Amino acid sequence: MGVRRAVEMALDASNRTDTPIYTYGPLIHNPQVMDILAQKGISVIRRIPENGTGTVLIRAHGVPPEDRDKLKQAGFDVIDATCPKVIKVQSIIAKHARQGYSVIIVGHRAHPEIIGLQGYAGDLGVVAESMDDLKALPEFDKAIIVAQTTQNKAFFEAVTDWAEKFHPNYRVFNTICDSTESRQKDVRELAEKVDAVVVVGGYESGNTKRLFDIATDAGKAAIHIETEAELDVSQLGTPRHIAITAGASTPNWVIKRVYRELENRMINNRRCFKRLRFFIHRSLLLSNIYLAAGAGCLTYAAAMLQGLVPSLSAVLVAVFYLLCMHTFNNLIDITSDRYNDPDRATFFQQNRLLLSALTGLFGLGGVLIAYSMGPLFFLLLVCMSFMGIVYSISLVPKGIAGGLKPKIRDIPGSKTVLVALAWGILTTIVPAVDGFGYIKPVTVLIFFWMVSLVFVRTAFFDILDMQGSRIVGKETIPILLGEQKTMAWLKNLAGLMMIVLIGASAGGAISSLGYLLSLCPLSMLMFLSAYERGGISSGFRQGFLMESHFILAGLLTGLWALI
Repeated sequence: MGVRRAVEMALDASNRTDTPIYTYGPLIHNPQVMDILAQKGISVIRRIPENGTGTVLIRAHGVPPEDRDKLKQAGFDVIDATCPKVIKVQSIIAKHARQGYSVIIVGHRAHPEIIGLQGYAGDLGVVAESMDDLKALPEFDKAIIVAQTTQNKAFFEAVTDWAEKFHPNYRVFNTICDSTESRQKDVRELAEKVDAVVVVGGYESGNTKRLFDIATDAGKAAIHIETEAELDVSQLGTPRHIAITAGASTPNWVIKRVYRELENRMINNRRCFKRLRFFIHRSLLLSNIYLAAGAGCLTYAAAMLQGLVPSLSAVLVAVFYLLCMHTFNNLIDITSDRYNDPDRATFFQQNRLLLSALTGLFGLGGVLIAYSMGPLFFLLLVCMSFMGIVYSISLVPKGIAGGLKPKIRDIPGSKTVLVALAWGILTTIVPAVDGFGYIKPVTVLIFFWMVSLVFVRTAFFDILDMQGSRIVGKETIPILLGEQKTMAWLKNLAGLMMIVLIGASAGGAISSLGYLLSLCPLSMLMFLSAYERGGISSGFRQGFLMESHFILAGLLTGLWALI
């Protein structure tokens, strides 16, 4: 949490201001993140100048209080990105130092967090790296013992036992971060269940090194890498089951890349059928073909809910146009996909020319089918295409706008909302006008139901993509509201969609199909809840399962029609 908070504060600051931004020392111990910050114009200062301008972020590890004061005196705007768990330790030390307690800090002397903590202890602080260091200390009249927040839990338990036995008058505070403690516990438990462990994180990261030590102490083959480029599975022997863990400062996109690389390599060792199934699933998902099939299923479901049997043309318009729209978005959003979905970014980069040609063909196919349906449908798709172009260009002429270039895409969350509306129009409005010749009240109800369904799907992917979106400066709904609040909204919306369909069926507004299709939002609600609990495995399975809710709608509708 503390590391993620610090990185988010740095990225948000760089997206808000054009003034110089610095970090006082490396913000976190991860070179990949530091490279990203450098690309965003955030540089590192290691000494405090007499005079300075711009903004300085205090690193997640914290700094001595006198350094913070000097930064302010130099003229910097100071943003304190110290991890809240470190701030808690600082407060404990400062309080007891004022009361005359000696302060024993268990950790590595050269670590930035320890240097910062010593600043709060002053002359009363001493550092112990080992049991020998502790035993060599003089006996204090009164003292407290605290730990570096990323300290090894087993070692600190030994320190606690030593204090209780030889210095019962010392006060011991277990200041190890609960996230660190939980991660170490997880690695111990995982090591018992797998054949090998891959530890991902910076080589300078103390907590990452400790995870590697725990894995090797368990007697399992283990490697410590920073990126997927360093992955050498041959060092692990011939494992069937591999655990992946990562240091606190390892960003999501690095973990994703390692996971995907391992997943791709491991599948090559599987039987032919499993390799084929994996390849098909992966190809359908990355190419958006599976998503397009879902669009066809939703169009069929929306029409049947309105009492219509949709024409093949209406279904194909939705399939072709939405396939074109999403593939086009992936082609122009490849920069953010390098962080959000490395596998997709690689896929689109390797097949850019082919996918660009197919995007044009799909878009042309959708427009031609719409033209065959009538001028109104042709005009509708032309207007939607025009809006797609307007979305990314300045709304005000250059001479009038001055330095400002307002765009629709700059409105936080606009893409998520517009994507959902586009799906609602193509899956609900088009079949209604094609079948009835006009829009009925039930059409409006189904339209908002479909929009909500797609909104939940798209906003969920926005949650997965938060780190990459911050890096490229996107303001999505989860970034605006926060992950937990957004997830709560999505779960409430899924629950509301289920109630709406059941109520509409019970009231006679729609057929009994509504009862059956209420399983779709229910399944979404269960999926979101399972994701929150960590019950949905990472990798392409998350995306495949979420997209499958649209396929489920088509299957349930087909089942209802047969019965």
